[in-house]
Amino acid sequence: MAVTVKQDREYVFTEKDFNYLRRVANDYSGITVSDDKYDMYYARIAKRVRSLGLNDFSEYCKYLKNNHAKEFTNFINSITTNLTSFFRENYHFDYLASHIIPELKEKYADKKSFRIWCSAASTGEEPYSIAITLAENVNIDNWNIAFLATDIDSAVLDTAREGVYESQRIANLTKARKSRWFSKGRGENQGIVRVDDKLRNLISFKRLNLIQEWPLSKKVDVIFCRNVFIYFDGPTKENIIERYYDLLNDGGYLILGHSESIHSMNNDFETVGHTIYRKKA
Repeated sequence: MAVTVKQDREYVFTEKDFNYLRRVANDYSGITVSDDKYDMYYARIAKRVRSLGLNDFSEYCKYLKNNHAKEFTNFINSITTNLTSFFRENYHFDYLASHIIPELKEKYADKKSFRIWCSAASTGEEPYSIAITLAENVNIDNWNIAFLATDIDSAVLDTAREGVYESQRIANLTKARKSRWFSKGRGENQGIVRVDDKLRNLISFKRLNLIQEWPLSKKVDVIFCRNVFIYFDGPTKENIIERYYDLLNDGGYLILGHSESIHSMNNDFETVGHTIYRKKA
């Protein structure tokens, strides 16, 4: 390993500290942390060192080890990357509207019910984009759509549940979508928007670690897992893909990020669009 340890920092952060922290993160989440994440780890965890009144990262490592139940959630929340936006990689939502939803409406016309899982919800932009697409193409008052959105980071899930964002976050949306699905804040809340309650009530937000047990008792029809696999090693990806396969109903869809692929992992999915896969019936 060739980590360059900088000496002109507020806190001493050694190679040993970095190795310990990234090993803990990998054991828990499956996330592979490369050498080039050294500076990122310092910047994010230094806030915890400062908040706890510790002298350096060595003390933080000891604190994390001795106060695991108390500090671990703060640690994971600190190092999790949450880059997202409304209708990011929009072709997936176009495909959802033009192909998947019509198919589900026909397939479940009698019981008027289907299930969707967004497995990397982050701060909520992706699940709300899915919800908008659903609401614009299905009468959600007459359909029972079980929509679960999960993330490993409890802090971002709090933001997602609240559904409150700076107005610039929806700048790329059409005027019609802004007026229909968001309410503008006034007075001291100027520049803030809030997601419509109909969308918020459609989604159940829960914390979930993809490499641990999944508390899902019923099979689902669509899984979004976008821009997550880039953080996992090969065996972890393969394991999760197999579990996704088992969880999907026949003909169900798995949607990954634009730079992700499962071609070398599972031949029981067919490619139906760019990083859009369908479980063979």
